[in-house]
Amino acid sequence: MAVHFIGFRDDRYHNAVRVFGKPDFIHRYWDVRAKNEIAPDDVAVFATKTCCDIPSVYTFNDSQHA
Repeated sequence: MAVHFIGFRDDRYHNAVRVFGKPDFIHRYWDVRAKNEIAPDDVAVFATKTCCDIPSVYTFNDSQHA
């Protein structure tokens, strides 16, 4: 089981770490790439409650950013 943080950009990250621990993966956006990397037993934590079932078709390379 892995923990994925999605869309975190501010202090909400630190609050989520307190609750869920440090994430195994960080996705800046909810896109097709992020959706494909989440396994059925993984935990996905969204920064906002405005999550969509349909991810963006435009992907973002999360590995290029710290």
